[in-house]
Amino acid sequence: MNFKEIAYEQHGAVVVIRFNRPEQRNCIGPLTHRELIEAWTRFRDDDSARVAVITGTGDRAFCAGGDLKAAAQLVPVDAEEMAAHDRGERPGIIGPSRWTDIYKPVIAAVNGVAYAGGLEWACFADLRIAEEHASFGVTCRRWNIGLADGGTQRLPRIVGMGRAMELILTGKVIDAEEAYRIGLVNEVVPSGRSLKRAMELAAVLAGLPQPAMRTDKEAAIRGYGLPLDEGLKIEAQCFNRSIHQPETEEGLRRFLERDHPDRDAQMSPMTPGIVRDQ
Repeated sequence: MNFKEIAYEQHGAVVVIRFNRPEQRNCIGPLTHRELIEAWTRFRDDDSARVAVITGTGDRAFCAGGDLKAAAQLVPVDAEEMAAHDRGERPGIIGPSRWTDIYKPVIAAVNGVAYAGGLEWACFADLRIAEEHASFGVTCRRWNIGLADGGTQRLPRIVGMGRAMELILTGKVIDAEEAYRIGLVNEVVPSGRSLKRAMELAAVLAGLPQPAMRTDKEAAIRGYGLPLDEGLKIEAQCFNRSIHQPETEEGLRRFLERDHPDRDAQMSPMTPGIVRDQ
């Protein structure tokens, strides 16, 4: 598929999926919706793609949400289609935002406004790197448009119910520092630096053994909110799938032989924040 309203770039094991309508603040219309489904399907199914970075074109917007001028083409209108959405048989309103089975790491490089559906796409990621001029808000509140792409479910999981309700009910806009303070973003970087920082982090993640990382993400997502005993069963199932992989044998060999890049004084550590013995 030749993309027009997004960009799909692969840099080794890292894929950048970019909202690409800067003149509309990267909002998502019907074509963008279809292209996002194609892009995320490609990333999910491509064994050579290990980490995804989501960002927006330009310096004003990550994504300003759904294109309200095309709302009639985005939302279900007939009873049959609405029923399919109710049953969870559709990927989302503005792309595959309702997918929960992408167990590869996803990082959002938030390079401007992340409003309404754009905030929901930021919450789709596992980690969020925000530029200092970025802002976040459920701005669709003022137009009587509800959240349909994960905001009511993912935002409380990230920041807690109280903070999420404050944002969801009031529609208030917060800046990057406030987003960092409440735990919505993981890092704040200078303007123009979010993609570079996200790519640095993505390279670290792509360089680590993958099976256990993916099963740990799967266990965390599938077990979240369940009773502890049910979550532990999911963890056991995921662990048992990863522990007998060839990467585990190699990892044990490297551990036993003390063959690890973090121990090389001439190299930067692969593990972020590692403290070496002096």
